[in-house]
Amino acid sequence: MSLRFTKMHGLGNDFMLLDRIQQDIPVPVERIPELADRHTGVGFDQLLIIEPASIAGSDFNYRIYNADGSEVEQCGNGARCVMRYLIDQGLSKETKIALGMPTGNIIHCELVEDGQITVDMGAPITAPQAIPLLADAEAITYPLKISDDNTIEIAALSMGNPHAVYQVDDVDTAPVAELGPLIEKHELFPERVNAGFMQIISPELIRLRVYERGAGETLACGTGACAAVVAGILRSLLSETVTVEVKGGKLSIMWKGAGHPVLMTGPATTVYEGHLNL
Repeated sequence: MSLRFTKMHGLGNDFMLLDRIQQDIPVPVERIPELADRHTGVGFDQLLIIEPASIAGSDFNYRIYNADGSEVEQCGNGARCVMRYLIDQGLSKETKIALGMPTGNIIHCELVEDGQITVDMGAPITAPQAIPLLADAEAITYPLKISDDNTIEIAALSMGNPHAVYQVDDVDTAPVAELGPLIEKHELFPERVNAGFMQIISPELIRLRVYERGAGETLACGTGACAAVVAGILRSLLSETVTVEVKGGKLSIMWKGAGHPVLMTGPATTVYEGHLNL
């Protein structure tokens, strides 16, 4: 089977994109970890799949698989890349596109004047059972016992996928490699969680590193940036519009508060196109 794919990235969060509109191919789910390997495969954080629309109100379907082969609910950087691909391939001539997700949700993307893409990520979800988080009641922060002598305070919410946000003094020295896997697989998060490490520079600027479930630390995480800003605003630490600096660059996140969607703006870049014989 010959497989045509496109390699893309959003601020270094990189993807292998499969177009199932222009080619009728099965998704090689069992081969994803092999394809994701950066030494012997294509190399990517997530596999993105575009399919014909099947949800009322959507223009296309959009699916996401992590590098370990697990399917996930949301990826903000990926949504921007899907939008960029659809426009570049001539599959859409619109500057606004609605993407249907496997959860039944629809996210809206818009090409803005400077060539960047704004994604309406929907309203954040803070109810523990919907994140999901095993907690008796909703709170702004929760204690998370890492070991007998180490309990940290995290914020927890969902941006269509679960996030834990841990505020640190300096992201450069934050123990992301050590704490990230422990937070990701903590027993209080039954579906695992993306672990964000946030440093607040000012009310309008934060620095962020994210250890993503099923992928490890990435150069950027769009939903993680949204979650961090929401967590900071809920604690009255951040403004309505915040620049988020990640290793791969900068995102602009805006949230007007409860009941409003989170708007994420950033770039999407095509790296190359290729073919694989599977």
